Amino acid sequence: QVQLVESGGGLVQAGGSLRLSCAASGRTFSNNPMGWFRQAPGQEREFVAAVSGSGARTLYADFVKGRFTISRDNAKNTLYLQMNSLKYEDTAVYYCVADATPWRTPPRTVYEYEYWGQGTQVTVSS
Repeated sequence: QVQLVESGGGLVQAGGSLRLSCAASGRTFSNNPMGWFRQAPGQEREFVAAVSGSGARTLYADFVKGRFTISRDNAKNTLYLQMNSLKYEDTAVYYCVADATPWRTPPRTVYEYEYWGQGTQVTVSS
């Protein structure tokens, strides 16, 4: 059974930093895109960042460019999201995702990721 388990969320002041981790188990995703989405209360889930299987290609939503960095350690089957200069509007539940299709450009849409974690809450106080 495939599982994606996020950790690292919490409460932080605006301007602070957090590092999210996502540990995958049940299969390896070293050839598959992985990424992060988020969902704030009353809003739809939105794309945050994604990375190719090798880690060579990264994609970011415009609202996190220059502040967030996505990376992966395939030896550990783990995905990361370093979040710096956090803003109040970054408050949301953050979800780790994995694509079942290998060897492709990381997708940006919810529907193209088959595997989802349970989410971790990030709260930024103003």
